[in-house]
Amino acid sequence: MLIIIKLIVTSAIIVLISEIAKHYDRLAALIASLPLVTLITLFWLYYEDQSDEKLASHAYYTFWYVLPTLPMFLFFPWGIKVFGFWITFILSIFLTVILFVIYAMLLKKFGIDLL
Repeated sequence: MLIIIKLIVTSAIIVLISEIAKHYDRLAALIASLPLVTLITLFWLYYEDQSDEKLASHAYYTFWYVLPTLPMFLFFPWGIKVFGFWITFILSIFLTVILFVIYAMLLKKFGIDLL
């Protein structure tokens, strides 16, 4: 039952943001840029009595995983004008994966293991 509640709440937030985006681009972007998924995940982990170490670890690694995704948000607006939606969508995924791998290899030299 808890999994169904988690699915409904989490899905409702995504649907709400996409509906807001139809009318208010900036407001939807602001809401989407908030770490809602992370906060919801931390809430569910806490609710399910996970350790403080587990919650702290999740927040720590989320920080490191977010950074290589940011260039996609600059590429997408340019790419959609040049390539159209689907090609830009696919290229954005590839860009993010490539940057993540490079980023993970770089951070590994500093003792941060993301893979």
